[in-house]
Amino acid sequence: MTTLSQSPMTASDRCDRCGAQAYVRVQLNAGGELLFCAHHGREHRQALRAAGADIHDESQKLAATSSTAAPDER
Repeated sequence: MTTLSQSPMTASDRCDRCGAQAYVRVQLNAGGELLFCAHHGREHRQALRAAGADIHDESQKLAATSSTAAPDER
């Protein structure tokens, strides 16, 4: 399957399962796209790979995101 150039996901991209911010984009072989939060992306990854789906995972952004709270408020 050819990987298409895709723009990075934003806060407006929402998980198709629970509505949380999406970090995983899945291109299905039959056409169409699914978006998942990091949790649901991990939960369904094995089955999606077995089905030959193309998975684009940006969940590493979660670790790179800094807290907005001041250090003394954490």
